[in-house]
Amino acid sequence: MASVKVFGSPTSAEVARVLMCLFEKDVEFQLIRVDAYRGPQRMPQYLKLQPRGEALTFEDDNLTLSESRGILRHISHKYAKQGNPDLIGTGALERASIEQWLQTEAQSFDVPSAEMVYSLALLPLPMPNANAGGVVASSNNGPTLTKRVGLAAPSMDKAKEEEMRRLFEKSQRELEKLLDIYEQRLEEAAYLAGDKFTIADLSHLPNADRLASDPRSRRMFERRRNVSRWWDQVSRRESWTYVKSLQRPPASAAGNGDAAQQDRFLWQQGNNYPYRQRDSYPGEGQEQLLQQATNYQSWSSSSSDVRY
Repeated sequence: MASVKVFGSPTSAEVARVLMCLFEKDVEFQLIRVDAYRGPQRMPQYLKLQPRGEALTFEDDNLTLSESRGILRHISHKYAKQGNPDLIGTGALERASIEQWLQTEAQSFDVPSAEMVYSLALLPLPMPNANAGGVVASSNNGPTLTKRVGLAAPSMDKAKEEEMRRLFEKSQRELEKLLDIYEQRLEEAAYLAGDKFTIADLSHLPNADRLASDPRSRRMFERRRNVSRWWDQVSRRESWTYVKSLQRPPASAAGNGDAAQQDRFLWQQGNNYPYRQRDSYPGEGQEQLLQQATNYQSWSSSSSDVRY
């Protein structure tokens, strides 16, 4: 059994960061999915690890952590001699630069990007070719949400919709300013901390991917030549492709709704594609499932070293 365990949902930004880092470092791990598709419900044994029900819990032997960027540092240092050797840097200056941009992501990018993702999830999508009375007015800075017409979206009252519109525009302004700084930095280097992909770039991926996938926010990346080039490079990494494959919602449970799905995921070295096997376990309670390590992902860089 792998010594590294990740508790949480791959759709969580915190969990996705950690999973990508584990893939980059070729670290064998178990992903124990805490069901994010059933609201506040949490597995009883998980609450023993995290009484406040945080989105992420990481275990490595006797060490337990819950802050994603701290976990990135831990993985990169502990497993420095395997996988991608560049994630944390080598010399003092290189590591200082990585830490500077990792802090920039945490302090300046994370909150407005998460707020924009949240607002976009609730605001209506624009109608194609909307006229002056439509949803979207174009500007050099990208789309501006103006009025409720468009494709299906979660129903809400006008006050709530206006609140989401203001949140979108506020977070957009903050991100536009920050991406201007990124544009200048990426004129000088291939990646944020230098010429190599590091955890400073990796930490941006979960929220940035959602923004770059939405036509209402994609232009923030596309209209900046260096940011667009950087995003194209980091988002195409195999490790991120594997994380995204895990973000698909689990198949509908049969029977009484307590069925669990177990994903076994293997990167077959040399084949460059993920192999996934699914099994269903109907009629078992959540606590039993956690004890049996169902709903987990076991990963290895060798086809002869799968853990169950």
